[in-house]
Amino acid sequence: MTRSNGQSHNGRGSSVLDAEPIAPIQNAEELKVLAPAEAGSSARASVVDAPPDTAPPDTTPDAPPAAPAARKRPIKLILAAAGVGAIAAGAFGFHWWQYASSHEETDNATVAGHIHQISARIPGTVKQILVDDNQQVKAGQTLVKLDPRDYQIKLQQAQAELASAQQKANSAQINIALSAKTAEATTTQSQGDLGKAQAAIAQAQAQVAEAQSGVPQAQAQLAEARANLNKNQADYKRYTDLFNEGAISAQQRDTALQGYSVASAQVRAAEEAVRQAQAKVAQSQQAVETAQAGLTSSEGGLQQAAAKGIQTQVTRSDFGTAKAAIEQAQVALRNAQLQLSYTNITAPSDGRIGRKTVEVGQQIQAGTPLMALVDNAYWITANFKETQLEDMRPGQTVEIKLDSFPHKTFTGKVDSLSPASGAEFALLPPDNATGNFTKVVQRVPVKIVFDADSIKGYESMITPGMSAVVTVAVK
Repeated sequence: MTRSNGQSHNGRGSSVLDAEPIAPIQNAEELKVLAPAEAGSSARASVVDAPPDTAPPDTTPDAPPAAPAARKRPIKLILAAAGVGAIAAGAFGFHWWQYASSHEETDNATVAGHIHQISARIPGTVKQILVDDNQQVKAGQTLVKLDPRDYQIKLQQAQAELASAQQKANSAQINIALSAKTAEATTTQSQGDLGKAQAAIAQAQAQVAEAQSGVPQAQAQLAEARANLNKNQADYKRYTDLFNEGAISAQQRDTALQGYSVASAQVRAAEEAVRQAQAKVAQSQQAVETAQAGLTSSEGGLQQAAAKGIQTQVTRSDFGTAKAAIEQAQVALRNAQLQLSYTNITAPSDGRIGRKTVEVGQQIQAGTPLMALVDNAYWITANFKETQLEDMRPGQTVEIKLDSFPHKTFTGKVDSLSPASGAEFALLPPDNATGNFTKVVQRVPVKIVFDADSIKGYESMITPGMSAVVTVAVK
């Protein structure tokens, strides 16, 4: 009966608490140890070894019975151990519940980082490789060199084209100044000639007017002379008839003849004066025409000066074209310099080289993958269930365990939560509008960044792709 009870209590205590169990009583020999010390050895032996139906000999009639006390003491110890185990299990369960209610954990997490694909931006031949797999590099460090000779020739050609464009621009600028001065001088001369021509025209026109005013006067004198001639002619005829009749003397007839001759001379003189006046008018008109021709010539000079001004504008336009050609040549030069710089392929950031596939002498095209550069900056991408995100916020403390370092605990912080679940970013997102729908708890990526102090000494050993277990303190 005592052994049965002891095994029962011990089993219950082991199920509650992982403490060392109390060994059950296996035989009667153990009761000797548990009996009171003041009981005699002969009495203990007689009580234990006697059969149930045989009473022990009464050697010590005044000693109390030892068997009941021996049976009660182990039961108390077992019950005490069970009580302690229950208390410990309750405390453990309370602390576990409290921890679980304030933390969210997932093992669906991996280390992530930036992996830069290093490729060529221009075609060329690989001349030199300066790095190897797994090598640590700095940002801007040269990784691969291409043969630069083709691009050096293009650069020299661009420099020559720029120099030619600058020379054309300088010539155009000089022509602008020359054309402007020539047009200005021609304009000034033509304007002077125009003034002279206008003055000559005015003078000739005045002479014409004066000559024309002398013609009527000469004509009046001619008319007067002709009238005088007619009178003298009539007098001479009458005196001749009278002389023939003997009525007058020859002297009188000769006087009349002389008057007639004078009158005839006066008529001829008057006619000559009329002709001279008319000739002067014609001469003055010719001078007017000559002055008008000079005016026309001066106007032509002005037009020529205006044409030279237009030529100046054309030269200015040529200069503008030359300046545009300079800018174009400068762009071509910068492009040639840029293409030449691309012959040195450099690291975009600090990191380590991996998956190098390029070899010296290889002919590559633009965009040909050469190697990969794994950035030194990395983080954790933890895919939590959507049911775990109720209290998760950026800035919360995170405990990180990496499978590669099971004895090291890292710390970090929640940086951000993904704007969509992982299924939404999949190549073929699920369509819940189909006829067959089964609700599945979705996973939402959460970005977790390491604390810099916690990864000291492990920077070069942590790599993207490592598995992790993360625990976020949400409360």
